[in-house]
Amino acid sequence: MFPDYDVIVVGAGHAGCEAAAAAANMGSKVLLITMNMQTIAQMSCNPAMGGIAKGQIVREIDALGGYSGIVTDLSMIQFRMLNRSKGPAMWSPRTQNDRMLFAATWREKLEQTSNIDFYQDMVRNIIIKGDKACGVVTGLGHHINSKSVVVTSGTFLNGIIHIGEKQFGGGRVAEKAATGITEQLVELGFESDRLKTGTPPRVDGRSLDYSKMEEQKGDEEITGFSYLDVPKIKPEQQISCHITYTNQQVHDTLKTGFDRSPMFTGRIEGIGPRYCPSIEDKINRFAERDRHQIFVEPEGFNTVEIYVNGFSTSLPEDVQYNAIRQIEGFENVRIFRPGYAIEYDFFPPTQLTYSLETKMINNLFFAGQINGTTGYEEAACQGLMAGMNAHLKAKNLPPFILKRSEAYIGVLIDDLISKGTEEPYRMFTSRAEYRTLLRQDNADLRLTEMSHKLGLAKDDRMEKVSNKRDGVERIKKQLAAFTIEPDEANEYLSSINSSPLTEKQKASKLVLRPDIDLPSLFKAIPRLAQEFTNENKEAIEQAEIQVKYERYIEKEEELVKRMAQMENAIIPDKFDYDKISALSNEALQKFKKIRPATLGQASRISGVNPSDVQILMVYMGR
Repeated sequence: MFPDYDVIVVGAGHAGCEAAAAAANMGSKVLLITMNMQTIAQMSCNPAMGGIAKGQIVREIDALGGYSGIVTDLSMIQFRMLNRSKGPAMWSPRTQNDRMLFAATWREKLEQTSNIDFYQDMVRNIIIKGDKACGVVTGLGHHINSKSVVVTSGTFLNGIIHIGEKQFGGGRVAEKAATGITEQLVELGFESDRLKTGTPPRVDGRSLDYSKMEEQKGDEEITGFSYLDVPKIKPEQQISCHITYTNQQVHDTLKTGFDRSPMFTGRIEGIGPRYCPSIEDKINRFAERDRHQIFVEPEGFNTVEIYVNGFSTSLPEDVQYNAIRQIEGFENVRIFRPGYAIEYDFFPPTQLTYSLETKMINNLFFAGQINGTTGYEEAACQGLMAGMNAHLKAKNLPPFILKRSEAYIGVLIDDLISKGTEEPYRMFTSRAEYRTLLRQDNADLRLTEMSHKLGLAKDDRMEKVSNKRDGVERIKKQLAAFTIEPDEANEYLSSINSSPLTEKQKASKLVLRPDIDLPSLFKAIPRLAQEFTNENKEAIEQAEIQVKYERYIEKEEELVKRMAQMENAIIPDKFDYDKISALSNEALQKFKKIRPATLGQASRISGVNPSDVQILMVYMGR
């Protein structure tokens, strides 16, 4: 019934979709297995993509040839560039999306990708021969062979949903949990644990009073995520979000249900995300605050359903209902479905290599929430990398690995496999030590050429990147050569309270001033603007950033070079740490468990001191 495949992807969430697309576009014959064909790429939580650090990840996925950026742009209902008041390293794109259109667009993209087959069934077991994954066994008893397997099970592995004192099995509301895989892998010696996440109630937008809320409009300029020319909505077509707040009455009502809360009564074993806590967790942990922000987010163009961001909860339904009606603007709210918590199995990611292949079983890859992450973006980028590496492994080619200095994706994977996680991992800009280099605006310049060499990023992408790079260099040279006279600039400089010129100055030097940007300078000095009338807007922005932040960029590049010695110092996989008697007990245990690939990775393992790394370095030098 089934042919043999190069790659089988288990699960069709954000990680599974990117994994299947990447492997197929690189030339593998792929089977994508999902328990429900109607929920491919479902936005299980909020209908949004991107945000702080997450936006950088989506742009990196796009630069590498993944689909998340394209699908997001085609289904957005609002776009905002966050942190515009800060430096470019902090700028982060974010969209609100039409939930149904997002999933439909993803499925359409997958169905238009040759080399992908689909099958609806539950995967019960992995076929393992010796120490190698060779396929899967489904709930209907089908044995399907493949050269590699990517497991992207999300919250479905032994998932349990909690609403107050009620609990029932499920990987998502109205969808059954997946069983069998955890039990098999634990029996083989894998370590597993439990995590928790949650979601807020969905409500009827017609029952809300928006006049009592703050309107949050989209940007007037929509840049989107994809570096390709993807059609986007016009600024005036965007749908506004709104902001309101909880109050003391809301908090007091919520507290009446704490004795029936699965979180406080101990029925939930898993640890929840610290940076996206439930509303009951927020009012418990931050008792000094008399209100918390609530974001009122539309689910799409053609629905009245609203996502109540900030009100994630697993309290009993009656408590949810009584409390939410006391939020300003929600006095007459009608609830479509209550919020709930879900706990599920995950496998601590220290059991993986940099390629996301498991250390214990060859050709078996994990991606997404099974690795302890939270968020569509974190899942999608892991899926992309696992799909690429599953293809490469199936073709007996070396893995593709991104360094911390090359991408937020590299930071995420290194954090996971070096430090592990005891709570759902979420990406932040603060996790990246080279964030001036890893900006959202230059992801294509950083990554597309690498992906193009592997056959994932297509020729049209590479051509755009080459043209952009050439344009940026040309613009930087023109700025360095163009001389501005004082009488041309001083009226403009006076209008922005910037020091006047006393002598002529090169344009590139004037751009270094923090209160000056090129578009404003072009308006003030028409002679300068004429020099760049034929230049691409994106290239102009990139050139300005590179000129303005040249010193900072150079400093980080120097730091990367200094760290390269550690990152390139390979530790043999069979290295015998027991021979180093000077290591601390904790370092010895961590080194033996994680088996770091390089001295750089060894230095980032939690609990390992610099002295332990120096001892290891000396021993390796001998």
